[in-house]
Amino acid sequence: MPPATPELISPRSPRVSAARRLAKRNFRGKERLFLAEGPQAVREAAGHRTGDASSPLVELFATVEAAERYADIIGEARAAGARVHLADEEVIADISTTVTPQGLVGVCRFLDTSFQEILRARPRLVAVLANVRDPGNAGTVLRCADAAGAEAVILTDASVDLYNPKAVRASVGSLFHLPVAVGVPVEEAVAGLRDAGVRVLAADGAGAHDLDEELDAGTMGTPTAWVFGNEAWGLPEETRALADAVVRVPLHGKAESLNLATAAAVCLYASARAQRGPGGCRSVTGG
Repeated sequence: MPPATPELISPRSPRVSAARRLAKRNFRGKERLFLAEGPQAVREAAGHRTGDASSPLVELFATVEAAERYADIIGEARAAGARVHLADEEVIADISTTVTPQGLVGVCRFLDTSFQEILRARPRLVAVLANVRDPGNAGTVLRCADAAGAEAVILTDASVDLYNPKAVRASVGSLFHLPVAVGVPVEEAVAGLRDAGVRVLAADGAGAHDLDEELDAGTMGTPTAWVFGNEAWGLPEETRALADAVVRVPLHGKAESLNLATAAAVCLYASARAQRGPGGCRSVTGG
């Protein structure tokens, strides 16, 4: 058989132009579509199923080389009902938001879940991002939450766009693994979680409670939501006041502080370990 040839030669193709515009937030919001770049994100998108059993992946652009290298992903994309287009490298570079594209760019439907739906699921571990503005940090915290076994992530109305390409890349596919609610006022998030029986902890370096002491006291095994603040100034006093406790990660060495993603990983894993220990909520429920 002759080698496959690109079918979308020109970056001026209407489909290419439509995909390129999704790099901008206003177009993403209008179309409720976003870009998933690289084999890991595209694979997760193709394999994910929403409530109506459909895949969020609606379109896939691939270079001939990438289509051959990742033939299994191309097959999954087609099986998911996505339109697959072979394109030359110029087209992929035009759509992609990375410096060195990996040859696959998917167009996906928005995935966000309503806050009320998250509450109805009675989550046991939740990450709340309040005023988190850096998309890389948001995506990394989402990845940490996924790895720690959290059931949901909530982005407040003052936080970065979940579908920013940098946030999607930083999540490394975790965006497709757990429910995420967006645009929730922090007061509403805290009140709703507390009404659902979730203890709300604010993570802050100046917190009155020490994470080690909380673990030693056995208070971390209950359903818990961690509230993480802005990268530069943390959580404002009015947000800290909403929480059941303000908890600091102890610094046993000489480091001045931890960055947001590292602190989030420590806190989420501390809760995950406590919930899986004797008396923790997961051991009781069998999760």
